[in-house]
Formats: sequence, structure tokens, C-alpha cells
Amino acid sequence: MQGVIQQIVSGLATGGVYASLALALVLIYRSMEALNFAQGEMAMFSTFIAWTLITQVHLNYYLAFALTIVISIVGGLLIERTIIRPVEKAPPLTIVLVTLGMFFVVNGLAGLLWGYVIKAFPGPPGFPTSSFDVGGVFVGVQDVFLIVVTVVLLAALYLFFQYTKLGLAMRAAALYPETSRLLGVRTSWMLALGWGLAAGVGAVSGMLIAPIEFLDPNMMQPVLLYAFASAVLGGIENPGGAVVGGFVVGVLLALIGTYVPGARDLRLAFALVIIVAVLLVRPAGLFGRMHVARV
Repeated sequence: MQGVIQQIVSGLATGGVYASLALALVLIYRSMEALNFAQGEMAMFSTFIAWTLITQVHLNYYLAFALTIVISIVGGLLIERTIIRPVEKAPPLTIVLVTLGMFFVVNGLAGLLWGYVIKAFPGPPGFPTSSFDVGGVFVGVQDVFLIVVTVVLLAALYLFFQYTKLGLAMRAAALYPETSRLLGVRTSWMLALGWGLAAGVGAVSGMLIAPIEFLDPNMMQPVLLYAFASAVLGGIENPGGAVVGGFVVGVLLALIGTYVPGARDLRLAFALVIIVAVLLVRPAGLFGRMHVARV
């Protein structure tokens, strides 16, 4: 039994990373009802920026962490203004194809700037790699850090969207764009801010996973699939559901990889199975709402 609990704890830690990237996917989907297939590559690029600030510029880890989030938010705004805005009113398939193109461009640019040699990304100072014993279950200090950061991130976004004028304007622009426009809300800029926030949240996921998986231009590709599975499982329109889905997917992958023979190399396939199964059984996800249209 202790072995199962140990895997659950480990799964919750990695699930926190999937949850943060799933949260970024949901922010974009709520804004324009389209998936951003370049979200993982944007997070990877932001992580390389953080690595440069820490190892080359020699900034304090936490200062570099915060500065990277700010740079990522600005970068997300610029991407929306220059690349997404011209196709803002195009069909969702067009936007998907544009983000797929961004996927390859960002990946290639990262390889050009930093190379494809695997790099070590430093963990947060003050959080040792050791673990402590809780009833026979070893809990890593950095695992706790991952979980706490994800929960704090969700709480901060909840407070932002629930209690600030800008957050309420962004929610209104996403849910009722025409009405919001009539009331004076600049819906186009609200969409740009949504991309900026998503880029910032994605940067957090990249910086959290890099000390575990190492840093290279392809590191976020499997994480993106797990994040898709998390968002679909929890509800692609529900930020809280996406976070819960991330933790659930993390735990399931940890248990299957440990107790199902040969399954550790099939985790990507299992994530795809989750996506297909949820879309067939409950397309809105566990916490999403079904939309009924009269025809």
C-alpha cells in the first residue's frame, strides 16, 4: 500500500506541471474556442530564456523566474497582435493551422539559438533535492514545491478573473463578445491579454518541468499531449477542471507506468486513449458544461 501512495505523491508532483500547461490551453480556448498547438513550444522557449538569465546573466533564480513570466506575457501579447490577430475571425481550423506553423517555427528558432544539446536546468534554491518521511512514504521537497506553485497559480488566476475589473472584462469578452463590444470593452485587446496570460502560465510549467526532464527544444512535446489530456478530462472550458485533470492524469500515468508491465514506454499512447475516451463518453469533460443548441 505504501508503494501505491508513493506513486500517487510522485504523480501529483508531475501532474502539477501538466495542470499548469493545461491551464494555459484553457485560457486560449476560452478566448477564441481554438487550441494552441504551439503552447508547449512557447513554454519551452520561455524556459530557455530563464536558463539564460540564470546561467549566463547570473540572475537570482527567483528574480529570473519572475522576469521570465513577464517576458513571456509580453511575448504572448506580441504573438497575438502580429500573428493571431489577422486570422482572429477566421474559422477555428485556420487558427489551428497557424499555431501548428508556430510550433515548428518556435522549435527551430530555439534550436538555432541554443542548440539541441541537452542542458541542466537548476532547481529552486532553498528547496533541497532530499525528501522527508511521512508514515513510510517519502515526499520530495521539490515535489511539494511543484504542487504548491500550481495551487497558488490557480488561486491567483481565480482571484484575478473573479475580483478585478480587467479579469471580469476578459471573462465577458470571452463569453459575450458582441455584448461586451457594445458596452465599450475592447474585446480584441482582451484576447491579446488572454494570450499573454497563457504564455506566462505556460512559462511556469516549463520552468517547473525542466529540472526534472532536463532542457532541450523538444522537452515540452510529450508534456503538451499530457496537458491536452488533462484539459479534455477536466473540461476544456473550465480552468479548475483542467487543474484537477492534470493531477488525475499525473497520478494515473505514475500508477500505470509502475504497475503495468511495459507501460512506462506507452504513457503517450495512454494519454491519447484518455482524450479519445473522454470525447466519446463525455465531450465536455468531468467539470465542463454541455452546450445545447436548438436547430
